[in-house]
Amino acid sequence: MKNNFEQLIDVLPLSASFTFGIREVTTILEKQNNDLNPLFISELYESLLKLESWAWKVLSKDSYQWINQPNYLNLFYTLISFNKNLIFNYDYIDDNIKAALLIPDTIDLINGIFEQINRTKDDNDPFFTIVSLWFDNISLFIYENPQFDTSPIICHMNQYIGHNYLMTEQFLFYLIQLQQPTIAQTIFTTKQLFYIRTCSFSLNSYLAAQEEDFPFTAQEIMNYIGNDFVKIIDVHSHIIDMWSEKLLTCIAHLIGFISACCWWNGENITHINFLFSSEQILCSYISAIIRIISYKPFYSHITAQWITDETILMDFCLFSLRNIVQTQNFIWFFRSKISLPDTLLTIAGLSVHDKICLRAYVILGEILCSERLKDLKITDNLSLFFYNMLEQALQHSSKKYKQIPIFHLLRSFSTLSKIDAIQQKTADLNKISLFIDISDQYPIAFDILWALSFNQDTQQQLRSNTMFMSKLLNLAKECDNEKMRKITHGILWNLESTHQDRTILEINDGKTFDIMISYSHKDEFICKQIYEELTKNGYRVWIDFDQMHGNVMDGMAQAIERSQTIIICMSEQYRRSNYCRAEAHYAFQRELKIVPILLQEHYQPDGWLLFLIGQLLYVDFTKYEFRRGIDLLMKEIQAEEISESSITPLRSRAGTVALLCNIQTPLKISSSSSSSSPIRSEKIQDWTKTDVYDWLIDHNLIQMSQLLINCDGQGLIYLNNFIKNGETTQILNLLQDESFRLTHESLSLVELSYLRSLIDQQKHVPKSQFRRLFRKRTIKTEKNKSCCQLL
Repeated sequence: MKNNFEQLIDVLPLSASFTFGIREVTTILEKQNNDLNPLFISELYESLLKLESWAWKVLSKDSYQWINQPNYLNLFYTLISFNKNLIFNYDYIDDNIKAALLIPDTIDLINGIFEQINRTKDDNDPFFTIVSLWFDNISLFIYENPQFDTSPIICHMNQYIGHNYLMTEQFLFYLIQLQQPTIAQTIFTTKQLFYIRTCSFSLNSYLAAQEEDFPFTAQEIMNYIGNDFVKIIDVHSHIIDMWSEKLLTCIAHLIGFISACCWWNGENITHINFLFSSEQILCSYISAIIRIISYKPFYSHITAQWITDETILMDFCLFSLRNIVQTQNFIWFFRSKISLPDTLLTIAGLSVHDKICLRAYVILGEILCSERLKDLKITDNLSLFFYNMLEQALQHSSKKYKQIPIFHLLRSFSTLSKIDAIQQKTADLNKISLFIDISDQYPIAFDILWALSFNQDTQQQLRSNTMFMSKLLNLAKECDNEKMRKITHGILWNLESTHQDRTILEINDGKTFDIMISYSHKDEFICKQIYEELTKNGYRVWIDFDQMHGNVMDGMAQAIERSQTIIICMSEQYRRSNYCRAEAHYAFQRELKIVPILLQEHYQPDGWLLFLIGQLLYVDFTKYEFRRGIDLLMKEIQAEEISESSITPLRSRAGTVALLCNIQTPLKISSSSSSSSPIRSEKIQDWTKTDVYDWLIDHNLIQMSQLLINCDGQGLIYLNNFIKNGETTQILNLLQDESFRLTHESLSLVELSYLRSLIDQQKHVPKSQFRRLFRKRTIKTEKNKSCCQLL
């Protein structure tokens, strides 16, 4: 067969008037597509290279000469299948060989194809189909092997697509068509699919790894097509069972492309803000994507390879959610979606596509608190799943696991490594050496080791590795990279057996501080304002505005040792920070007075941060005007024993977090007690929207809290009167419609009944009883205030 194939390739015609050898070459390729003989490519590489070059030349010439000839069409479709197999089913073939076969030699060949596309008048010309499949294979290859996206051919191809197809009125016209809830299948022409699917996929693969080499910025792209994209996803996420195959592929690749724009240059929050101009729009988009991944009929079509539209859709949806959860302060909203953890667990358990499993696990690691992860008992399976992938990737010559590069695996695990249960399982499995061994080649491993080093068993394993300890000491002294030096100092700090014995130098320079402010640099703006207010009031305040250089851990320690009080500025970014964790722990060890303040709306402390601050009260800067927050903070700093009732107790939006975390929340009020917070009026009509929300959550009315999110106390009374005096069936139907619109769930009659009962009870609580309950809660708060222990 070898000699015959070589001879056939040598005489392939470039003129469509000749078809000699076409059918025979097709037959040989079809057999190879079935057999996947591993020797075929290595033995016939030169002939295959000639065949691919021949195909590019034919595609770049006048298609009308061959497009209607069955022999040519059969060969092209067979070669397209062969190229897809080359990407997915020949792991032993070097990526450079694959690139040589798939990527054309010259820009002229690409330009020839584009010229034919631009001349074509028939929107259903089969040439669009051939070219789309041909380009899709290149996009697949670049997506799986991003190191080749710097090829001049690939750069030219995508820049041309950006100029001539993406940022055009034609692209917008197709997007407007897709916004209609009922779509005629006739709009899905081969030209439309080329624009929406193929061009989006090509740009997605290109931008996912590119830094700057593109003629348009992310902002320009978002401004041009962003609003139309958001409308398409919102409209069709409510009618998924009506999707056609062509609509599915369009939506999948639009989500992928927009996600790539948002992730352009890494974790770029600004890009996401260009797309989602308000919190409401972002919440609506998150809900839409959750509806899509919750559609169970998709699950059976997920394959181990990226070859079905359902697989691509689920991968891109999870990629989009992961980007949002890691860059936006919206974990509270993810946690309000009660069914989401079960959905992600189902996807992770059923999916045979490992990247999809990994994305689902990473999102779970982000949105669930440590106690909830323990309750679900998924950390063991998650750890084993990850280490199996990493070890196989390390052993493979390509340094990939099923097309997932090691760096991508490590980047995903950097999130999971901050989870206490994952840290313990890693130590139990003795996997610390894996990260040590690859730390030179993959510097992100040092950041993972820093997170893992908060675990005592891990600390012992690291200390026993004398070579690695020597490496750390050397890096701490000689490394020129500021970030790497900070990480190594952080690991070494954690590995000190005890900081209680640390020698505190005698303070002769008079530089002592009343207060130290510990914060994440993403919260720098408001922390500067707090710093300025404190200094105006005569306090000596230490705060790191310029991000310390040199040994940052020693600088941090000295600041703590010179301070009497530490203000811990709580936010999701603070909890995620290894440095902030070390700083807060050392302040606790030194028995500084800890004053927590909340800077992120809806954030509820969990994990190490919750354990550290115990039952302490915090000042909620998201609830009060800044001036009022400062006044409360001053009182808290000055108080010897806290009795300031206006400071918010560490509540957890009790219902939601109790369901998701299953832990005893600080200062939680039992359901038999009054659920009114110390600052909530006894009169329902005086309640704000926040009061209503907190009251509903305190009573575990989760669905009602979402359904009545914009309802204040007066509105609550009106609603109760409507239900009481209106026509029952009509009222229930209206509430049912509203429930579907806002929560995508059926109305819970149990919650609705309980809500009415609570309203009636609240309306008849005597003032004397309300005051007794108020005093009882305040006394409990004061007693628990002293309970701050590291669990």
